[in-house]
Amino acid sequence: RERERERQRRGETMFAAAKKGAPSAPNPSHLLPSEVMDKCIGSKLWVILRNERELVGTLKGFDLYVNMVLEDVTEYEFTPEGCNTTTLDTILLNGNNVAMLVPGGKPE
Repeated sequence: RERERERQRRGETMFAAAKKGAPSAPNPSHLLPSEVMDKCIGSKLWVILRNERELVGTLKGFDLYVNMVLEDVTEYEFTPEGCNTTTLDTILLNGNNVAMLVPGGKPE
């Protein structure tokens, strides 16, 4: 009982005390989505929207609503006639339109 109190005083859990000395690595399953997005700032991001459009650009910033500022953007619009491509300098994307985000940009 006294050992348990001592571990609590040091801020250790029962499991941490049992593994004392073992290097602890962060568990990627404990990352929040905003932490993953934060790591993507300055990198290419492939954004798949809820309509028939996709965007690839450099993520400059975002907020908790997943509104994003993207630079050097290529927009892909898929129609029955084919794919229309548009290039844009800087955009502010409303997060309500986002279906999925893929770090690293669109595969070639």
